[in-house]
Amino acid sequence: MFIRTLLLTLTAFASCSGNPENTIIQLPDMEQDSGITLVEAIDARRSVRNFTEDSITLPELARILHSAGGITSERGFRAAPSAGATYPLSVFVIAENVDDLEPGIYRFLPGENTLMTVKTGNFLHDLALASLGQRCISSAPAAIAIAADYSITTSVYGDRGVMYVHMEAGHVSQNIYLQCTAIELGTVAVGAFIDMQVADLLNLEENEIPLYIMPVGRF
Repeated sequence: MFIRTLLLTLTAFASCSGNPENTIIQLPDMEQDSGITLVEAIDARRSVRNFTEDSITLPELARILHSAGGITSERGFRAAPSAGATYPLSVFVIAENVDDLEPGIYRFLPGENTLMTVKTGNFLHDLALASLGQRCISSAPAAIAIAADYSITTSVYGDRGVMYVHMEAGHVSQNIYLQCTAIELGTVAVGAFIDMQVADLLNLEENEIPLYIMPVGRF
């Protein structure tokens, strides 16, 4: 996983000159105090499908991404548990109304706490169409997408690794739910979409399969 992340980062830096695609954006440091306890966040967590037109901030987005897959130890362990620390998941941001962030699709690089630009533009409408027209996606200021490369985990655990990948996606999704609750944002886990259309939209790598889409916004 370290080598794969390093290659993605090197590719991004090599493409920065004169090209808005594949550029690297440093995320702000995560603020620590949310003013809510974990127990309160668990009790208050609900799925939210209706969002206001208000934007979310880049620090808020950074907190969500850190909870989804941020580095939490000097050994490189992340916020969500992963079988054998294989980390087969990739996290993407589809942003349209995030303060100080150009609309576009971004890949989260947890090792550097950065976003790598996949492509610029407004894509939430297209993502909603690929998700059977779900308005909770098109009306949100941003969405988080989770994709998996099963081979990373099955190369260690065989066919049982598929189940471990699905478990990990659930861990990440719940972390996103709880972090959104803690900072007074709403989200909902969406699993109904056309895989190929979402994969094409996100420019996923050949082995990556989309698993979750989670729109995020104020409500």
